[in-house]
Order: sequence, then structure tokens, then C-alpha cells
Amino acid sequence: MHTASPTVRRRTALHFALLAALIASALTFQPTRASAHGTVVDPPTRNYGCATRWNGPGAPGMQEQDFMCYLAWHQSPDAMWNWNALYANNLGEDIERAIPDGQICSAGRAEMGRYAPMDNPGAWKAARVGSTFPVTVQDVARHGADYLKIYITKQGFDPTTSVIGWDDLDFVKQTGRYSSQFEYKTDVSTSGYSGRHVLITVWKASHMDQKYFLCSDVDFG
Repeated sequence: MHTASPTVRRRTALHFALLAALIASALTFQPTRASAHGTVVDPPTRNYGCATRWNGPGAPGMQEQDFMCYLAWHQSPDAMWNWNALYANNLGEDIERAIPDGQICSAGRAEMGRYAPMDNPGAWKAARVGSTFPVTVQDVARHGADYLKIYITKQGFDPTTSVIGWDDLDFVKQTGRYSSQFEYKTDVSTSGYSGRHVLITVWKASHMDQKYFLCSDVDFG
């Protein structure tokens, strides 16, 4: 008798759990709109991408064409509408201790539910990138930035089946300060990456200890 592999069993269990959460949350959906802060727009974060590709949880064709967005829209519409408010306050600089493994893409707010879908492993739409590529942050509120810290999931880590922990990441770059402006850009140079990865940008705003945890799915060509 054939027995499903552990990976298949994990993926099947995950999809059943996500579908159950989808059904429950759909019953209580109340849309709200984003207040001004900011996010990574290129490569687009998970919720920014979902918000710009699909106008709400009832968008026709989303389930078939963009299943991870379909799940995220139904689990937490607020996370999509409020794509520019994915931050945590007063963490200090030991962010690896402050933000639990498996909750990096939700800024440690998964237990509160609002941004939990951002941590879901799965086949998120991924932006094609080369070994060197730009990262663009739009700071709608013009908070300024003390720094941007850039991480990429390690080669061999599979973001379609596993949640992300700090040990799954390579630290790639930290920028200097940016004055208050609408857009910050930095170039990321890498080597040795191929296939699907998650780019994580930690943006520390300058107006207070407010850190954004911004996950973008990428595919190294």
C-alpha cells in the first residue's frame, strides 16, 4: 500500500486548515481601507501584490489563477486592504528574538489573526529577478528610514511547503539612513540563488521604533 510522503501530508493538512479558516472568516468579512504608512512595491509584498491584482475577496477567477491570494483575501481581508501597515512597534534591535519563527511575514502579529495569512507557505505569485535587482519601498507617510535590512531564504529552503524561521534566512544587506521621502531604493547583489525564494525587507522607520516586516516572493532566473 502506498503511503503519502511527510511533505505531501503536511501540504494536505495545511490546505485543509487554510480552507477551514477561509470559510470561517468569510462569514465575518467587513472591509476596511488602509491608512498611510508604506511597503515594498518592487518586488511586491504578498499582500500588496494581492491588493493590486485583485479588488476584493469576491474577484472572479482569483481562486483558479491566484490561490494563495484567494486564501489570504478570505482569511483576512484587512491584511490586503491594509497592505501598508504591516509593522510592529517597540521591538528594540534584537528582532530575531522579538519576532517568533513562523511569524516573520506577519511581523509577529499572527496570533492576533490580522496578518496571519502572510506567513502561509504556498505557491504565491513570484516576481522574476536576476542575481542583482532593485528593491523599492514606498513610504506613503514619509516616516523616513533608519535602515533597510534585506534577507533571502537559503538555497534549498522551499517556501511553498514550509513556514519561514530566522535560521532559514541569509542576511544580505543593511542600508544607511534615508531622509523623509516618498520612495527608497536599494540594489541587492546576490550569487548562488536559483528558483523560488522569499525576500524579506525589514524597514525601520525614523519617527519611532516602528519596524515593517515585508515579504516578497521572488524567482531567480
